[in-house]
Amino acid sequence: MEAVKITSDTINLDQFLKWANIVMSGGEAKHLIQAGEVEVNGEIELKRGKTLKAGDIVSLTEEDKKYKVSRG
Repeated sequence: MEAVKITSDTINLDQFLKWANIVMSGGEAKHLIQAGEVEVNGEIELKRGKTLKAGDIVSLTEEDKKYKVSRG
């Protein structure tokens, strides 16, 4: 599991995907989220504005890699 440090208390899911270099653009983040390919804490998340906080786990359904939101 890779820890991804954020500089604020919270971050939106689509912003996190870009911040963690999981996607290259907001459009790509939107597509993955709307296609049901992103999980937050083990549940598929369809809202790109979902608020994440330290301790949340983000993963893509097609990959084994997980990303933990960490306050840095």
